[in-house]
Amino acid sequence: MQHSIALPDDLAQQYLLRLGDTCLILAQRLAEWCGHAPVLEEDIALSNMALDLVGQARAVLTLAGKASGHDEDQLAFLREERHYYNPTLVELPRGDFAHTVVRNTMAATWLLLLWSELQQSDDGELAAIAGQAVKEARYHQEHAADWLVRLGDGTEESHRRAQNAVDALWLYTPELFSADAVDLHAEKTGLGPRWSALQKPWLAQMQAVLDAATLVAPKDSAFVSSGKHGIHSEHMGFMLAQMQHLQRAYPGGVW
Repeated sequence: MQHSIALPDDLAQQYLLRLGDTCLILAQRLAEWCGHAPVLEEDIALSNMALDLVGQARAVLTLAGKASGHDEDQLAFLREERHYYNPTLVELPRGDFAHTVVRNTMAATWLLLLWSELQQSDDGELAAIAGQAVKEARYHQEHAADWLVRLGDGTEESHRRAQNAVDALWLYTPELFSADAVDLHAEKTGLGPRWSALQKPWLAQMQAVLDAATLVAPKDSAFVSSGKHGIHSEHMGFMLAQMQHLQRAYPGGVW
C-alpha cells in the first residue's frame, strides 16, 4: 500500500489547500446526487456543478503542490484525514434535497465572494484560476439561490424542510470566517483575502435570499467547527475511504 504523503508547515500552501479541499469535498458530496436527484434536469445540473468544483480543486491543488513537489492526484488521494483542511460544512452528509440546496447556497455564495477577491491575487496563476472559477461560482450561486426561494416560498412541506436545513447548517458557517495565522499571512503577502473579510457581504447576500424564501436565520452560536484545522466530523473518514479506495488499492495505477 502506498504511504500517505507528508506536507511541510507552509502557511501559503495551507491557504491554498483550504480552498482546494473545500472544492474537492463539496464536489464529492454533490456527485452523490448523480442518479438520485428529484428531477432529471437537476440530476444533470448537480453533476455538472460537481465537475466544475473538481476542475477548480485540480487547479488549486496543483498550485498548492508546488511547495511540496506533489501533484493534484497525490494531494487528493494520498493524504490522511487530518491533512485535509476544508471547512466542516462541506463534508456533512448530503441529506435531503433541501439540505443540499441550502448548503449549495451558503457555499456558492462564499466561494463567489472569495474567487472574486482572488482575481486580484499577487500570485498570477491563482488570479487566472479565479478568473475562470468566478464565472462557474456565479452560476452555482444563482442556481442554488433560485431553488432555495422555490422551496422556502413553496409548499408547507418544502418550507419546513428548507428551514430545518438552514437551522442545521447555519451552525457550521462561522468557520468560514474565523481568522488565523494562515489568513493573516495570505493577506500580508497578497496571496488572497482573510476569510473573515468576506463575512459581512456573505451575511448580506444570504439574508436577501432567506428573506425572499421566507426563511429565518438562526441566532448566532459560540460553536465554531474546526475542519480547516484538520479536525473533522465523524463523516469525513467514511467519505475519504470511498474517495481514496481505488488509488489505495492500486497505488500509482493509471488508465
